[in-house]
Order: sequence, then structure tokens, then C-alpha cells
Amino acid sequence: MINKLITRIKETNAPIVVGLDPMMKFVPEYIKKAAFTEYGETLEGAAEAIWQYNKGIVDAIYDLVPAVKPQVAMYEQFGIPGMVAFKKTVDYCKEKGLIVIGDIKRGDIGSTSEAYAVGHLGKVQVGSKSYYGFDEDFVTVNPYLGSDGVNPFVKICKEEKKGIFVLVKTSNPSSGEFQDQLIDGKPLYELVGERVAQWGESCMGEEYSYIGAVVGATYPEMGKVLRKVMPKSYILVPGYGAQGGQGKDLVHFFNEDGLGAIVNSSRGIIAAYKQEAYAKFGAENFGDASRAAVEAMVADISNALNNR
Repeated sequence: MINKLITRIKETNAPIVVGLDPMMKFVPEYIKKAAFTEYGETLEGAAEAIWQYNKGIVDAIYDLVPAVKPQVAMYEQFGIPGMVAFKKTVDYCKEKGLIVIGDIKRGDIGSTSEAYAVGHLGKVQVGSKSYYGFDEDFVTVNPYLGSDGVNPFVKICKEEKKGIFVLVKTSNPSSGEFQDQLIDGKPLYELVGERVAQWGESCMGEEYSYIGAVVGATYPEMGKVLRKVMPKSYILVPGYGAQGGQGKDLVHFFNEDGLGAIVNSSRGIIAAYKQEAYAKFGAENFGDASRAAVEAMVADISNALNNR
């Protein structure tokens, strides 16, 4: 799957992933009204609203970007109907030729970690038959419990030719409380990066490993170090746009070949119609606003890479 992701990045010339993190406050009123008319102000109504919202965005941007990244918590909050909307979103995105990165941030041990890996990337055995569960192409993984938590995902990656992005240095302000702590003179995030590179050696695609890393755009200097630590790992870079990251901050996340990183923007794209720059589109044309925001992001990152 890492080979397919790289191919799609080259085809679109857009090292970008759109975070499908729907919140009800982002969904235009006319979509909510239609969903509530059909299902009432229920969990089913909320799930229908976010599904229709997602579909409108995907229809507008699928030809511009290689991948999307639905954040599972935004769906889980609506219970079973929300998870049905998550699955419908995953399937629809794959029908549109998009690669799906499930932002699940799972991290446990033993049979629990194996169940997470099977449920999101692999097949579950039911009697004599086996079935894919959510069937994302990649997922995010929390490595805090060590190799016991990551190895079941690595095993499934090998079997299914899928991938993971391991949290190494996250974009949130308090990430340094743990991730920056020094151990034998090195920050913890660097040690995690070294381990990601080791895990990745056993799961190589043609150019890059199936085992990637999450490194926030809000920490460009740390990204520069980690790029060297993990030369064959793709880096998923959150924090662009709404969290303050800009194209000029991102050049160190990429290798000299222009590959090696994929940059995420979530509400900066999916809620673009609420921004002053795209207000002219209005709520009725929220998808067109998202498309314009994607085009601006592509131009920003391309300009930064061309002038580094």
C-alpha cells in the first residue's frame, strides 16, 4: 500500500491528506435539517448529516489528493450510527480511488492489540469464513506500550501489504511533557523514531517502508532531525493550517526526492467555507470551498519545496 500511496502522490503532485474530522458545528444547516427531518434529532440523524457532509467534500476533492484521514473519534461520539457513517465514509473514499488512513491512535498489548489490527487492517475469522472489518489502508498507532503494542500491527501489515503511522512527535502543545524528555541524552521522540526505523526494515516497499511515523508540522526543527533518523519511513505531518503549520515549515520533512512526507489538513479544508478567504462560496457550496482550500495548500507546499 505504501507503493500505491507514493504512486498517487506522484500522479496528483500533491503530498496531501485531507482529514475527514466532521463536527456538527461544521455541517451546513441545510444538511442537518434534511437529516433531522428524515431521522429526527437522534444519533442516526447526526450520523446521516456527517455522512452527507463527508460525501460532499470527497466528491469535490477526490481528484486533487491521494488520500484522506478520517478521525474515528469524530464518529464514535455518535455511537453505533456514527461508526456506520465511518465505515460508509471509508468505503466511499476507496471507491473514489482514495487511500484511507484511519486515524485511530490505538495502542494496547497482546490479543487486544491484535484485535485492533485485525479489525481495522486485516480480516476477522468467522467460522470457516473471514471478513474485513473497517478495512482502512493505513492506521495510526500509539507506541507507548512498546513493541508488544506495535508488533501485531506490523504482522498484519506484512500479511495485507498495508501500513501504519506510529506516533513519534505529535503536534499538540503539551506533547513535550513526555515526548521531549531526555533519556541518555536523547529526547524520547528520537528514540521512538529509531525504533520506527527498525520496525520498518522488515516491512519495506519499493522505496519506503510500510511503517511510517507521525511528526507534527508545528515542530519543524524536530522534523529535520527525525527525517534523518527515519530515512525510509513516510512521515504523516499533522498541524498544517488551523494549528499554525505552513508550507515553509515543512521542507525538512521531505527527502531530496520530494517524497517521504504527506501533510494533513483537517478543518482548514473541510470547514473552509467558514473562513473569510472562502466565504464567497457560502454554505451551499461548501465542497467548492474545500476544493479551493486544497488547491491553495498544494500551491503553498509546492512553492516551498521548489524554493528550499
